[in-house]
Amino acid sequence: MAFEVPPLPYDYGALEPHIDEETMRIHHDKHHQAYVDKANAALADTDSAHESVEHVLSILDTFPEDKQTVIRNNAGGHVNHTLFWEIMSPDGGGEPEGELADAINETFDSLEGLKKAVNDGGVNRFGSGWTWLVHDGTGLAVYSTANQDSPIMQSDEPLLGIDVWEHSYYLKYQNRRPDYLEAWWNVVNWPAVAERYEKARGKVRAAT
Repeated sequence: MAFEVPPLPYDYGALEPHIDEETMRIHHDKHHQAYVDKANAALADTDSAHESVEHVLSILDTFPEDKQTVIRNNAGGHVNHTLFWEIMSPDGGGEPEGELADAINETFDSLEGLKKAVNDGGVNRFGSGWTWLVHDGTGLAVYSTANQDSPIMQSDEPLLGIDVWEHSYYLKYQNRRPDYLEAWWNVVNWPAVAERYEKARGKVRAAT
């Protein structure tokens, strides 16, 4: 089945004032759709046309060389944005609970320590990219990636990712990327992040 842009699980303006309605419309309907269209076109004549986007990214080096970059950029854009919509909520913010909170405190000393690490990754990402909280098979880790590269490409499970391409914030924040990153935590959907954390841990347990 060809990739499709998932519908937003909330209204375009639901994340105001932290993320504006116009940005959400353009980001979801135009940018994400473009990634899906280009990824589908690149995969159309391959044996992977009906595979999951996660599988496609995990076997990227098996595609013909002239297809690898377009698949990397656009399948990556699709999987990254699909996660992005899910880990935001108009009822977001606050603090994580349970085992995720325990793991954050153990790894980063506090929620503020995690936020600083993620925000620093986003601020210091030159050009376009993402800043991530992942499960790397042993525990939590934070890093950033360029362009639409996904942690899936290095066998990590993305739990939380903030888009720092200019199209994700420029209409409201202009060149103030640090302000956007700080505001973003007001919409983080901790239950969705915790669910991804539990799935990642389940995969590790199943593999051992």
